[in-house]
Amino acid sequence: MTHMPVTTHTPSDIQGDGLTVGQVAALVGVSVRTLHHWDQIGLASPSSRTWSGYRVYEDADVARVQQVLVYRETGMALADIAEVLDSPGADARTHLELQRQALLDRIAHLQRMVRAVDTMMERHDMGNELTNAERAELLGAEWSNWEKYHDEAEQRWGDTAAWAQSRERQARMSREDWTRVKDEAERLETDLASAMMAGVQPGSAEANALAERHRASIDQWFDTSLERQVCIARGYVADTRFAAHYDKRAAGLAAWLVDIINANARAQGVDPDSAQWG
Repeated sequence: MTHMPVTTHTPSDIQGDGLTVGQVAALVGVSVRTLHHWDQIGLASPSSRTWSGYRVYEDADVARVQQVLVYRETGMALADIAEVLDSPGADARTHLELQRQALLDRIAHLQRMVRAVDTMMERHDMGNELTNAERAELLGAEWSNWEKYHDEAEQRWGDTAAWAQSRERQARMSREDWTRVKDEAERLETDLASAMMAGVQPGSAEANALAERHRASIDQWFDTSLERQVCIARGYVADTRFAAHYDKRAAGLAAWLVDIINANARAQGVDPDSAQWG
């Protein structure tokens, strides 16, 4: 990975040139922690120093940060973003074309998902529910295991109050509700991956807040206590399918998610090792 040479400013230009990490974070809307992480991995770094030794971002550095943000919106992993940005001969125009196409692909994917949800809602409103196989076909490869997961879940929990509550709540959901759920799940998983890669530690306030967001995402389907969340999280590493789903976002994300869930539960008086469904 290539790096820009570090230049040094004189006292006369300290007020006018370059932005601090805090100023860049405020400008582009990311955390200082995220920018520090991108700097550490060589993805986007400040290339200059003031006369007093403070590292600052020049215009080209800020432009690279903004390029990273656009590529990240397409779902691209940070390692892949670095490879694209450092490709020999890739100029600003090339990156704009690549970003535009990647965003169009993302939009097309989301539009297909919206159409699938619309179809399911229309069938529901007419009292003609889709089969699990039809759902999988509509939702595409990402949801190709819907029927298998559904059957496994029903076999395991079909006679529980939680299962009945989940089915009841799903039946009341509108088309807008389904779209919201999909968008919120996407944002949560993106934020989880970003936090892990930025070095957020289990048990920290930021990690605990993410663990609570995760619990809320399940609680919309059925009442989810800390104990139930811990029990569900065990499957994220025990079941290779769940592990692959999260680790596709970022290597090690499944295990890290379990760690922050357990740490959050422990901080609230729940022992993850002995937690029961209840």
